[in-house]
Amino acid sequence: MSLGEYFELLFTDYTLGVITLGTAVLGAVTGMLGSFAVLRKQSLLGDAISHAALPGIALAFLFTGAKDSNVLLIGALISGLLGAFWIRGMVKNTHLKSDTALGLVLSLFFGLGMLLLTYIQKLPNANQAGLDKYLFGQAATLVAQDVWIMVAITAVSLFILLLFWKEFKLLLFDADYTKTLGFNTRFIDSLITFFIVIAIVIGLQTVGVVLMSAMLLAPAAAARQWTNTLTVMLGLAAFFAAFSGVYGTAISATQSNLSTGPVIVLVAAFFVLISFVFSPGRGLLFREIRFQKNRRELELKKTLQFMYSIAKTHEDISHPHAVKILNNFQGFTKKTLQQMVDKKWVTLNGAMWSMTALGYEEAENLYSQT
Repeated sequence: MSLGEYFELLFTDYTLGVITLGTAVLGAVTGMLGSFAVLRKQSLLGDAISHAALPGIALAFLFTGAKDSNVLLIGALISGLLGAFWIRGMVKNTHLKSDTALGLVLSLFFGLGMLLLTYIQKLPNANQAGLDKYLFGQAATLVAQDVWIMVAITAVSLFILLLFWKEFKLLLFDADYTKTLGFNTRFIDSLITFFIVIAIVIGLQTVGVVLMSAMLLAPAAAARQWTNTLTVMLGLAAFFAAFSGVYGTAISATQSNLSTGPVIVLVAAFFVLISFVFSPGRGLLFREIRFQKNRRELELKKTLQFMYSIAKTHEDISHPHAVKILNNFQGFTKKTLQQMVDKKWVTLNGAMWSMTALGYEEAENLYSQT
């Protein structure tokens, strides 16, 4: 099946529609909330929380003996929140840095989760569990109920985001100032962390524990390259992530033996690559273009200063001089000379050049600035 055929079936095939809508909604909410993690410089938080959710999934299965996705995700939510606030507690009450606390929680919880999964595999009903799917995700297991839960969580997240929009912005860019204004920064910070945990947990079934952090951070990192405005960044991150979900699902469905979660992450990574190279403000390509432009401008002005030092030795600044004199200056090229002619800084008559009043004034200004 080709991509064109897939998108034709999208509106007629119920299963394809549910899965695609689910990945799109998941992408929108994770991209939007992931922006806060990126701006708060807590990129590893998503990785730690997603790995911390694994023992919660395993314990929920052990306690209930069923693989009901809602029950398993509640276990993941509790475990993820425990990991998130454990990280905060270690950073606040000990001398550990945040990266150390994140690494400790990630390795400890993930190790416990893998131990529990190994234990579950030896149980008589291990074949009914399918918990290993939560490691790398399996979008094909999404049903309409899962999608409606994602839609509800997205709606609640948007409502809370609008309700506390001013507080969130203040906390992101100046936590100390937010505190001096009388806002409860601990509550606001906990609220952001809570919704980031929820976004991670609802994506575990689709993308998996191992790759969920990339789904959370990649669209936000890509969006950050295009704008300095928080509202625009949230919108772009949601769009990049939703598109990654839809297109990644399409590629996975049209190709055999391709897991949906990794493909979605690779599409999101493509957005990151394009953004890092081609974004006008921060992209590597435009940065190099600006660097070369500034370098040429600097060489042009240095050449003008050299010509000024020659012209001012005569009472008449328009006194002609031989072009070959400029060959002694390292930054001189025929192109820079022509550019100065175009700017009307000098005039050129055969093999002789003369400085104009405009060029003389420009050179004097350069000297006064240095």
